[in-house]
Amino acid sequence: MIEKRSVGAIDIGSNAVRMLIADVEDYTGTVTYKKTAFLRVPIRLGEDVFVRGRIGEEKQRRLCEAMQGFVHVMNAYGVELRRACATSAMREAANGPQTVRMIRECSDVRVEIISGQEEADLIFSGGMRSLMDPAGSYLLVDVGGGSTEVTVYAGRRRVDSRSFSLGTVRMLSGAVPDGECDRFREWLRQAAFDYAPTTIIGSGGNINKAQKLMGRKEKEAISLGDLKSLYGRIKSLSYEDRIHKMGMNTYRADVIVPALKIFLTAAKSSRVERFVVPKLGLVDGIVHRLYREAVPAAADEPERTEEEI
Repeated sequence: MIEKRSVGAIDIGSNAVRMLIADVEDYTGTVTYKKTAFLRVPIRLGEDVFVRGRIGEEKQRRLCEAMQGFVHVMNAYGVELRRACATSAMREAANGPQTVRMIRECSDVRVEIISGQEEADLIFSGGMRSLMDPAGSYLLVDVGGGSTEVTVYAGRRRVDSRSFSLGTVRMLSGAVPDGECDRFREWLRQAAFDYAPTTIIGSGGNINKAQKLMGRKEKEAISLGDLKSLYGRIKSLSYEDRIHKMGMNTYRADVIVPALKIFLTAAKSSRVERFVVPKLGLVDGIVHRLYREAVPAAADEPERTEEEI
């Protein structure tokens, strides 16, 4: 007998707001996560927050519209379990709590503003464990619009982590705190000395796009040299040429450059020359965590993810 639940997740990021709906099936001891709907709205809250310190009225209005739309879609899909999390921009916005209340009033969605540490832990919850050799050491690097979360895993356990105020929208806005890039590099050098990671697990829409541009399959290894080559090719093109010659969306064509620069800096500083990109992010982690909390007995069962959308 198949037990099935529909689970929904919302990620209110500094660059975009994302919604994922997945049907989770438990059959013969295996839990399968089938992605059935995904929506992404590039609102870019960070453009306001990282320059002016607060979310402007226009972005608040668009955020409410997006959340109302997500709720209608979730209701249409019969979502039983749902959770909404906000990250870097909302953490830093002076009117973050006010915006959370506004979202509750306009859409009845309760938004949690989560820490960088919880963000990293949730991302790992989305199926990252299956990529890791129990004897290996890995860096999970998630590059977002406002922050980059780096977590070290050894023996499939988190042994160290740090959130940095480095993100694509923050870099484009010229709002990276003084010395943050140096702190990023130094922390990674120390992590390399302490744990000798051999692989970077890359998370985020930009590294997913880079993988696609290179014609690589999901979870297929990418070398540092290949990523450097792609970065050079993208950077040499104008914003317009990235859209028309490389087929990028307008919301991707600018942020992909600082994103790949962060990934390359992480690799150079940690002396890692191998990337794996599983195409899993915060919304995946929220879905997995929600289901395992609702069905604790499923925590030890094998998992797999399927794309239906």
